[in-house]
Amino acid sequence: MLDKELLDQLKGYLERITEPIVLASSLDERPKSVEMKQMLDEIASCSDLVTHEQRDDNERRPSFAIERPGSDISVRFAGLPLGHEFTSLVLAMLQVGGVPVKADESVLEAAKAIQGEHEFVTYMSLTCQNCPTVVQALNALAVLNPNIKHTAVEGSLFTDEVEQRRILAVPTVYQNDEEFAAGRMDIADFVTKLSEGGISTEALSEKDPYEVLVLGGGPAGAAAAIYAARKGIRTGLAAPNVGGQTLDTMSIENFVSVPYTEGPKFAAGLEEHLGQYDIDLMKNVSATRLVPGVEGELHTVELEGGGTLRARTIVLATGARWRTLGVPGEQEYRNKGVSFCPHCDGPLFKGKPIAVVGGGNSGIEAAIDLAGVTEKVTLVEFLDELRCDDVLLKKFRSMPNTDIITGARTTEVTGDGSELQKLVYEDRASEQVRELEVNGVFVQIGLLPNTEWLKDSGLELSDRHEVVVDERGVTNLRGIFGAGDCTTVPFKQIIVAEGAGATAALSAFDHLIRTSAPDAPAQGEREAVNA
Repeated sequence: MLDKELLDQLKGYLERITEPIVLASSLDERPKSVEMKQMLDEIASCSDLVTHEQRDDNERRPSFAIERPGSDISVRFAGLPLGHEFTSLVLAMLQVGGVPVKADESVLEAAKAIQGEHEFVTYMSLTCQNCPTVVQALNALAVLNPNIKHTAVEGSLFTDEVEQRRILAVPTVYQNDEEFAAGRMDIADFVTKLSEGGISTEALSEKDPYEVLVLGGGPAGAAAAIYAARKGIRTGLAAPNVGGQTLDTMSIENFVSVPYTEGPKFAAGLEEHLGQYDIDLMKNVSATRLVPGVEGELHTVELEGGGTLRARTIVLATGARWRTLGVPGEQEYRNKGVSFCPHCDGPLFKGKPIAVVGGGNSGIEAAIDLAGVTEKVTLVEFLDELRCDDVLLKKFRSMPNTDIITGARTTEVTGDGSELQKLVYEDRASEQVRELEVNGVFVQIGLLPNTEWLKDSGLELSDRHEVVVDERGVTNLRGIFGAGDCTTVPFKQIIVAEGAGATAALSAFDHLIRTSAPDAPAQGEREAVNA
């Protein structure tokens, strides 16, 4: 079942466990149960602290629990956690086996303090790059807190359950039999949603000022932090995560010198590279307000969770997010037919008609991908012609189950309350309202910069709410720089963002060596400011 190289790697990982674990399986007559039994026997052979027991005591079959004997710690996989989920399996065994969960101390403490009984079920796909983050987060919570239980269900093996709950997007999370969340969430997101006080960032206020503080952990932010740290100056990076939009990117084929990689792998490489420098990396941190320093004073950033950070210079690299249609029905049918990730959710629409809204490269790439699994793909574009590359358009037109509608203004998505059934659009030339019968609508209409928190800062923003920067990444505020997709830099590409991040960091360094350092307030003054 598992090849020798994988088993050898697994033996190395399992040498780290300090507590015995039991793999308790529930099997049936299906071929997948035979494969699961073989896999669990092979895993058990890798360590004297791991045993496999076939109990057949759970209604979901094939499934298995990872248990720590003599405790309430247990997580369950319903299905074979291979593909993207194999890492989830390894982490679950390590954590149940006594290896500490890795997260910020504030997150760990908040997780342990969550009250009430929580039974979570995650519906996932082995081809989904966002699902492992959710599965690993809930597994970690189940290890940290005995009030939390978690089962990860592979949708393709439990189709009756998926159809009964009308799940049309992965990952989808149920809590105590009620839909709880959908889409990518990490452990900090779950803790924030489950705990009364959320995650406090008050302790960050005690950190000394940075010479360069980077806000954002995507390619632009990572490049800025690395270039600043290489100058030997005190550098901090604060962000909700490391990777940004790349975490939601299935394939990357245009990063020069790397012919192919996947988004999560690319993001892991960013974090590994950051770790090679003296960078104060603060994850699970979101900025809520920028208070620029006046006349050479330190800049202050207020944080969600109550804390503040201070710096001589700041690089804004907060990235962007998917733009929504903003039409009736879009939010109602989100994850019930409206989706933003063709790679994750496309297989759930097998044999069904779908529409892709957006005629740029991202839209037609999604449409090409979806045409391979769905009954028919209709590309809907607002303009009178598509804006994608010719090579992509030729590929799309060559596929037998595709159609294109241009000059169409999407006005509504409708359905029966639980499943999307139609996309309504206006023909811009004739002003006639028309309906397209589809079960899915994939939205690919560009990005919105994450800059709402900057609106009262005095920073100049464009009419698209992007941070206005010059060719050096300089903004209209002294000592504040911008980089990446949140700025007016054209071409929202990973390689462009990294270059802009490096440019902004070098500009910040140039600013620092040409200006004198402001005096940091004494401890008593700092406490008064923070009060």
